[in-house]
Amino acid sequence: MNDKNIKLGDWTSLQKDAQAIRYAVFVVEQKIPADLEWDAMDALCLHAVAYDENNKPIGTGRLLPDGHIGRMAVMESARGTGIGAAILLLLMAQAKLRGQHGVQLNAQVTAESFYQREGFAREGELFEEAGIPHVHMTHNF
Repeated sequence: MNDKNIKLGDWTSLQKDAQAIRYAVFVVEQKIPADLEWDAMDALCLHAVAYDENNKPIGTGRLLPDGHIGRMAVMESARGTGIGAAILLLLMAQAKLRGQHGVQLNAQVTAESFYQREGFAREGELFEEAGIPHVHMTHNF
């Protein structure tokens, strides 16, 4: 996966593809209520969507104005291929270009090791979000 397969844009330009991925992963697969998945922050974020060789959307994430990364999701068929890491690193690079000194996120416990491999450190205790255990993680530049 390279950056040429990942589009950056606002919610208006990437909503259809990002929403399809997030719906499949969070609402269908993880059973998160749809009303918890969509929020007003989408309109304020920089979004990333990764595409496969057939231009099918397979991964997404967003960068909030304050440097939080969120809504990272990769379609089940594309997991383990490096797409999630490519999206994450691209969003981190965008935060750095904005002049931010680091990024943070709330990771599902099952994804904690993924973020640790990219240099994130756990902060604080476990907490529940949408019925799923999470940890807060940070990465300084």
